[in-house]
Amino acid sequence: MSNNILIENKKGYKKTKLGWIPEDWEVINIGNLFSNTQSGLSRKLSDYDIGLPVLRSNNVDNGMINWNEIKYWYKQDNQGAKTENYYLNNGDILLNFINSLAQIGKCAIFENRLNRDTIFTTNLMRIKLSTKINSKIFLEHTFTDRYKYFIQAIAKPAVNQASFTSHDYKKYLIPLPSIQEQEKIAEILSAWDDGIETLEKLIEQKEVLKNSLAQKYFQRKNNLFQLKQHKLGELFKNRKETNCCDLELLSVCDGLGIVPRSQLNAKDNSNEDKSKYLKVCVGDLAYNTMRMWQGRCGVSAYEGIVSPAYTVCIPKDNIDVDYMYYLFKTPHMIHDFWRYSQGIVDDTLNLKFNNFEVIKVWIPDKETQTKIAKLLKSNDEEIQILNTKLEKLKEQKKGLMQKLLTGQIRVKI
Repeated sequence: MSNNILIENKKGYKKTKLGWIPEDWEVINIGNLFSNTQSGLSRKLSDYDIGLPVLRSNNVDNGMINWNEIKYWYKQDNQGAKTENYYLNNGDILLNFINSLAQIGKCAIFENRLNRDTIFTTNLMRIKLSTKINSKIFLEHTFTDRYKYFIQAIAKPAVNQASFTSHDYKKYLIPLPSIQEQEKIAEILSAWDDGIETLEKLIEQKEVLKNSLAQKYFQRKNNLFQLKQHKLGELFKNRKETNCCDLELLSVCDGLGIVPRSQLNAKDNSNEDKSKYLKVCVGDLAYNTMRMWQGRCGVSAYEGIVSPAYTVCIPKDNIDVDYMYYLFKTPHMIHDFWRYSQGIVDDTLNLKFNNFEVIKVWIPDKETQTKIAKLLKSNDEEIQILNTKLEKLKEQKKGLMQKLLTGQIRVKI
């Protein structure tokens, strides 16, 4: 149900270009909330940390600044005075106004984590806000669906990127309460952000733990247990059963494993004629024949069929298939899959079973395999539960944000 229907006849609200909003709010062009706008510098940049750190459009995404891929510009003496006009200050808004259609319009609030003078490039616009708007409230408006539709409307696509002018951007309308109410709304939404950030950090810690365990248990030389060399053909058989069109269509997905295609919210691009699709049984391991060099594989908990683009492997009794799945995700195995794949370039590489089966692995006895697989699977299940909680928390915040930013829910000040 829309915001307008919910509050159309509610006392204390007025009808505006943006629908019904509280009587004490105003509808304002976003450009009237800027005290200054400025595009960045065009400079030849370097990876070497010998000058000024530079933020580029790729460093700004989803309200955050990515500090991991910073470029640098060596400040020449004769350009110093001009460059200083482009130093960023805490609280500045950085706006992507020249980028891909997926990234254009995204913003972040600058907070200097480097404790060094930092500048920005031409694809970014620096916005200094007036005292009429809280920077957190400005940023939250850029997460709304209405804002995204507006950016799509004003963006002018080019060959590899899109852009818009500051003139068009400043026409965006927002409903605006008093600065006191803005600060209270920002405080509430920040509390939700803190909860989201806490969960994200916990998931990151779990991922680090999983990777350290994998590194510990899948070393080809270790003192934890005895390893024995096998060829994969000694551990798996190739399932080639076709003409099973009555079985459910399955998909192999990163992070989810092998799941029924009906559970995925995505377009079905499978062939209407599925007579050549391969049968998969519970406990089989299927891998993407052209993407095994990227570790694209999964263990099936279902009986069904998969695209002929996959290779289906039946595990023999001397292995734990979940252990093998985790082993296949390790860097040294992925490198081996790449070495044994055939093709001229990466996009044409394929690892058919006759090449897969000659690859050598070093594994412990089955009992040890099962213990390791259970430990890693338990960690994966925890991560999946946390990711589900994270997505629900983000959805809840999005719904609350929509109501707070339109005045459907009022806060006490």
